[in-house]
Amino acid sequence: MTIAERHKHILDELGKSGFVSVSDLAKSLQVTVVTIRKDLKILEDKGLLYRSHGSATSVSPYVSDRSVQVKKLEQVEEKSKIAQKALEFLEPKDAIIIGSGTTVGAFAQAIPRNFPLTVLTSAMNVAMALIDTTEIELVQLGGVVRKSSSSAVGHFAEEMLKSFACSKLFLSVDGISLDHGLTTSNMMEAHLNAQMIRSVQKTIVLVDSRKFGRKGFGKIGELEDVDVIITDSGIPEIFKEKLEEKGIEVVVV
Repeated sequence: MTIAERHKHILDELGKSGFVSVSDLAKSLQVTVVTIRKDLKILEDKGLLYRSHGSATSVSPYVSDRSVQVKKLEQVEEKSKIAQKALEFLEPKDAIIIGSGTTVGAFAQAIPRNFPLTVLTSAMNVAMALIDTTEIELVQLGGVVRKSSSSAVGHFAEEMLKSFACSKLFLSVDGISLDHGLTTSNMMEAHLNAQMIRSVQKTIVLVDSRKFGRKGFGKIGELEDVDVIITDSGIPEIFKEKLEEKGIEVVVV
């Protein structure tokens, strides 16, 4: 196979899922990993893809901090379906944590008003979505308010969180990467989210498919920290396969 044929194959595979793995390409093309890395470097120099450790994507993998007021207008239908599916993981009298973000915000809005729960959250949009419920005991973490995420972060929120133990965490993230795990755009938010994971028995990530292959500035944790991922049908098949190989339940709506 010529270089041109390899490059066409790489770009064709990238066009199918938006993501390619160096090791998978080496196997399918029967060449060395070094050869694939050189190919990806050439294609990146031409502006045809973005390289990452062990992989490449069709769009830049790096995300920036954006307001929830902007993000809540994006992928509205997908987020609604994800939120509805996440309701199936609730049990009466659960004590749960809900993180910040527009997808978990949609989840909070979808929770039936008379469903008996204890909800601990750092996010003000989540708290406001549940403020009029009769059967939900609501615990709001306090601290420094990140206006872009409408969420409390920092020392006081983290110290308060240490006083609780919950069964499940429903978490949104800005990026899910096979090599870098779970990330968000703010390091303080990432640190709080990491502590939330340590405070629960089961971590359920609610994320639309655009977040796969992306990376934020602050690392939350490894993929091994996740029990369930609920996402939409746009998830690249290779991501679904790799996540399930790690023992993660991937639910597609």
